[in-house]
Amino acid sequence: MSSIYQQVMGSDFARLHPRIQRRFGFSSDDGVASIGRGVMEEIWHGPWYTLPFLRLGTFRRIMFPERARQVPFTVENYAYRDRFDRETVTWIRTFGLKRPRRFDAYMIHSARRGCIVDFLGTHQHLAVDLDLSVDARGGLRIRSGAQRFYEGLLAFCFPLCFSAVADVCEWFDESLGKFRIEVDVRNRIHGPVFGYRGWFDAEWKAVRPGEIPAGVKPYREEARE
Repeated sequence: MSSIYQQVMGSDFARLHPRIQRRFGFSSDDGVASIGRGVMEEIWHGPWYTLPFLRLGTFRRIMFPERARQVPFTVENYAYRDRFDRETVTWIRTFGLKRPRRFDAYMIHSARRGCIVDFLGTHQHLAVDLDLSVDARGGLRIRSGAQRFYEGLLAFCFPLCFSAVADVCEWFDESLGKFRIEVDVRNRIHGPVFGYRGWFDAEWKAVRPGEIPAGVKPYREEARE
């Protein structure tokens, strides 16, 4: 089985740097996970009025209100089939702040929506459409689009003027021999909300069926995409 990113990107996937292709090219059939460890050189947030929103995000491991530099960082990417039999890739980012923070996300390929859908947080309350492209460095650029909130019978689309748009770039820096990442989250009206930048090394871990750690899976899985 090809990875969810290969399915969405088609021939463009081959334009990615070989190390980025490997990072984004595995599926649950391959029996591996990618574990990244490094340092976020800067974590930032927007003006004071973004703080209540960021603090609220900590309850579902989505965002957090700290600013810091040179923060230890890990990212855990496991591929598995969820309870709806959807190929899923985890994005469990842990930031070694004084109070450790996590930013959890679960990506699937939605054939109905024709894109990657990113479920954010521990309970997959927020579903975000993602647009994938290749940048000039052979890196993967991910931009968020339409956003939907799901909780029980409640379901609605977020107007983007009240939400935030994420711009994520991950590439392999040949001069450093490391992966680099930049994340910039902004509201179209109010400006900067949250972001971070830094580097990491990736190692490959063998994972047999049924060995996905329980701690990287969401507390609840959302059927609606």
